[in-house]
This record gives sequence, C-alpha cells and structure tokens, in this order.
Amino acid sequence: MLYLTLRQYEYIVGVADAGSLTHAAAVLNVSQPSLSTALTRVEARLGAAIFQRGKGAALAVTPFGHRIIDEARSLLAHAARIENHRTEAQATFTLGCFEDLAAWYLAPSLASLAERFPETRFQSREGRFASISADLSEGRMDAAICYDVGFGEGFLRRRIREVSPVAFLAPDHPLATRSALSLHDVAAHPVILFSEEVSDGFMRDLFARTQLAPEVRQRVASVETMRSLAAHGAGIGISYAQPPTQLSYDGKPLVTVPITDPEARAAIVLVWSSLRERDPRFDAILDALA
Repeated sequence: MLYLTLRQYEYIVGVADAGSLTHAAAVLNVSQPSLSTALTRVEARLGAAIFQRGKGAALAVTPFGHRIIDEARSLLAHAARIENHRTEAQATFTLGCFEDLAAWYLAPSLASLAERFPETRFQSREGRFASISADLSEGRMDAAICYDVGFGEGFLRRRIREVSPVAFLAPDHPLATRSALSLHDVAAHPVILFSEEVSDGFMRDLFARTQLAPEVRQRVASVETMRSLAAHGAGIGISYAQPPTQLSYDGKPLVTVPITDPEARAAIVLVWSSLRERDPRFDAILDALA
C-alpha cells in the first residue's frame, strides 16, 4: 500500500516552485505549519531530506530532493493525464480494420470521416481477428471494419456489405478457364488457406457444412503470399479479399475466379464492444461508416 498521497507530492513540487514555505502555503491554500509538518513526514518516509530548511536561511533543494521532485512532477503529470483521459478519448476516434480489408476500406473511410467530423481526430489500427477482438474489448479501438467471423455476444455489429470468395489459380491450372467455380470444384484440388485460427476454422466449417474435405497444401499469413503460391502452382488460394491485378507480388501471372456458392458468402461488418458507452457522436460516426 502506498504511504504518500498525490497531495503530498503536490506539496513537494509546490515548495520547489515557490522557493519558500510561505509562498508555497499561499499558492497551495494550506497553512504554513501544516505544510511544514507534511514535508517532515514525507522526508521521514523517504529517509532523506528533500529541502534544506533553516531559520532565517533560504530554502535549498538537496541533490536527493532534485531527483524526488523530478519524479514527483512526472507522477503528477501522469495522474493529470489519467483524469483528462476521457476528454482526450472523446476527441479521438480509433478505427480498426482487418488487415486484408485495410487497403480497400481504411483510407477512404478515414478521409470521409475527417471531412464530416472536423472536430474529431481520427486514427487507424490494423489487425487480425484475435487482435481486433482484444483491441475493441480493451479500448484500443472504438470500432472496426472486419469480416463477421469470431465475434461473440460481447460485440455489436452493423452490416456494411456481403462478399463472395474468389479462387486464385495459376494460368495453366485445369480450372483457370472457368468463369465461376463452386466449392465442390475447388475441393477436388489442393488448396491454400490462411493460417490464422479464426479464418482457418471458418473455412473448415464451410467445407464441413458442404460435406467437402479438400487437401490443404499450404497455410499462409497474407493474401499476397497466397497469390504468389497460387501463381507458382502450389494450389488454389481461397480468399475473400481480391486485389485488382492479375499479377502476384513477385510478378507471376495468375487468374482470379469467383466462387459462387450462396453459403460461401460472408458479411463485412462494422463491429464494436457491447460495453462501450454510446453517445451521439459515436452513433453519428457509425452511421457515416455503415
């Protein structure tokens, strides 16, 4: 348990700034004897003198005192930031976004919000499913644009749109000439899936619901790695993100074909913690984003 209070640290800093007990007592709105007694107790607790005080002599700060005063200033500044946190938080809105969606949604959303709400500072934070869930729950994000996957009852959501997955294939793949594919078509060949647990579980459940069990040849962390492997013939990449180019990141040509099964469609949502306090500004931002 802490023995010294913030008020006592304020006394230390106040005396150092004032240069005398008399002046400090007036500024701090406390009697000089009470201030002197408080300083004596602080020094007794810390085991060393902070100020050199003598009758008729000017107040002097000891070397030990200079270190304590610097730390006390930092402590008081930090305490002030905690008290002002709500005001600062209200002036800032952190929009999260699933990494694979960020290139499409984040920049235009932030630009639109900045124009519509000029009094609010907007910042962004990207993540995967697990980190977005934690960031929303622990207040590092106010809301996030994400696939509606893996969020339980502790979250609220508003649908932005629905998307269908696509298949990434090498140009010489047997399915590359098709205009559309089904999950049954894809499952007959080795596939490349994302390695993240939530994403992998979503795809496994999707194939299980359609009674399919494809061979998973590779698991990857990013859509560009998936596209590169697919372009090199390592398997069919399955993704809900579709970069607008037919070249992989390393310059290999590839083909993108839509997967049209209705049950494969997924929602992109705006999600936030159900425990987050609502206010008119927050609701207006949600309306603008959705």
